[in-house]
Amino acid sequence: MVLDRYDRQLLDLVQEDSSQTAERLSEHVALSVSAIQRRLRRLREEGVIVRDCAVVDPQQVGRPTFFIVALQVERERPELLAQLRRWLAAEPQVQQAYYVTGEADFMAVVTAPDTESFDALMGRLVADNANVRRFTTNVALGIVKRGLSIPVDQR
Repeated sequence: MVLDRYDRQLLDLVQEDSSQTAERLSEHVALSVSAIQRRLRRLREEGVIVRDCAVVDPQQVGRPTFFIVALQVERERPELLAQLRRWLAAEPQVQQAYYVTGEADFMAVVTAPDTESFDALMGRLVADNANVRRFTTNVALGIVKRGLSIPVDQR
């Protein structure tokens, strides 16, 4: 899909706040309200906008602790990797998971109310995925930046 400058402007704006109305967006993008609505619908249908979500304060909902976990697998057989991917994708406490190069095979960002619940999660991960050789964990001491916005070139 080819994105023009209006699409790119809209993508920047809705990544910042997806609850903005088409009327509000039209104040920043030189298009009519109906043109903005059509473009947003097309961007969603084409899979450029994958989903809209709210950013929640982790402290307010009892999830103040973040863990960055590096997982190493025993064997890189496709069916074993697929099983681990499915497990990570299905687990609500895993906020992000990446298949990576380097010493680790996967990196995951995990949220938990405390270390005990994190430990229980990792116990389930190892029990359900015998192919996990080992994991190392870093505890986040503070949040410097948290987001999923993708920079969109404004050509």
